[in-house]
Amino acid sequence: MRAANLQGWPGMTAAVVAVVAIAVAAIAFAAFLLWRDPYALVRAEFARERLALGLARREVEVDGIRWVYAEGVAAAAAPVLVLLHGYTGSKENWYPVARRLRGRRRLLIPDLPGWGESQRSGVAGHGFAAQAARVAAFIRATCDGPVTVLGHSMGGGIAAVLAAREPALVERVGLFDAAGVRFADNQFGLDVLAGKNPFGVHDRASLAHYLGILFHDRRAVPAMPWPASAILVAHRRRDAAFEQSVLDEIGRGPEQFLPGESATRIRQPVLLAWGAHDQVIDPSAMDLYADKMPQARKVLLDGSGHMTVMEQPGEVADAIDGLLAMPVQQGAHA
Repeated sequence: MRAANLQGWPGMTAAVVAVVAIAVAAIAFAAFLLWRDPYALVRAEFARERLALGLARREVEVDGIRWVYAEGVAAAAAPVLVLLHGYTGSKENWYPVARRLRGRRRLLIPDLPGWGESQRSGVAGHGFAAQAARVAAFIRATCDGPVTVLGHSMGGGIAAVLAAREPALVERVGLFDAAGVRFADNQFGLDVLAGKNPFGVHDRASLAHYLGILFHDRRAVPAMPWPASAILVAHRRRDAAFEQSVLDEIGRGPEQFLPGESATRIRQPVLLAWGAHDQVIDPSAMDLYADKMPQARKVLLDGSGHMTVMEQPGEVADAIDGLLAMPVQQGAHA
């Protein structure tokens, strides 16, 4: 027995050395990748979340623009939902809601051009009208027949313009804390009108301020231990000029109220859902939209700030189910 043990040790030692060498090489390679592209760590976490939800990562080129989107499959007869994120956001903002809807609905969750993984270079204009036209082309390239479009914040403004301009393409529309109307003054709105970017992030303090504006329920704030927080700050600093240019278009340019103006032409079933503690798009905006769309169903979420889709995803999913149950009037999307 003793001799057998002694004979086994050299092989065991070689195996351990090999494992250690592989581990060291893997760590060195990962460190090299992070040095080259620190934001890869954030993307890896997003990929983990997507895989956990059973969503597939897709790419499609439409009119020369590369789109990256997450797709959740469902039965052939299931409604198709297109979910649009907001300013400084990405497709991942919708993942908590997707968890409640997966398998029952076909989900298409894109990064809008300029944001996330979708193409930014060579894409001119990121206002409501330009993005609505691009989303229409995206839907035609990925879907058959009319769809339900759900938009959060900036994405809500895009969804409103799209629903008004493409009634044959959009069967129902959901606006969540949507931009595009002149709501009651709050500090965020006043800062935007003054030429500032209240969402700007350039250090840890401004990151905390940004998250504080977005979320009422702090439990919904994504965990960002170091180095993820430092990586995100660096990423947002690099994006500062782009963010400012988009805010110039949607927050204080000629199109800033285009979604509200367009809403008067929306005849499809509409869901309006707002966080009662929204510090970005004041809840008064919900009634302003409702005045233009008397068919709209209103849902006020008492436990949410601006990020309703992350703070109360279960209630948001229930509200979406209610929207899908609303009958489509004859000719409403003709």
